[in-house]
Amino acid sequence: MDDDDGYAGPATLTVDGRDLPVQVLLDARHEPQDGKLHWFGRMTLEGDPREPALLRALASTTSRIELSTAAGRSEARIGDLDPWGRYRVTGVGTPPFAVDDPTLDD
Repeated sequence: MDDDDGYAGPATLTVDGRDLPVQVLLDARHEPQDGKLHWFGRMTLEGDPREPALLRALASTTSRIELSTAAGRSEARIGDLDPWGRYRVTGVGTPPFAVDDPTLDD
């Protein structure tokens, strides 16, 4: 399901080549200080939130992590696990979901 301010729905988290089904709630904002689009949100694994592959990736500085939806794929960083079993997920650049072009008014 798409949300007016981002994306909410199914996604795939790819950790070192292994696909894990997840549910996400994502949004994006243009950051004027660096001129880039930053996307962020929370994701829930469809299974054990302490998935061994994900925990190894979180402990490693060399793991490759990507998040994909039907609209796209982007490199991602995974952060803290909250009390509800959701991980923080962030990225910079083109997000893994469709983003409307900004309205430029003079």
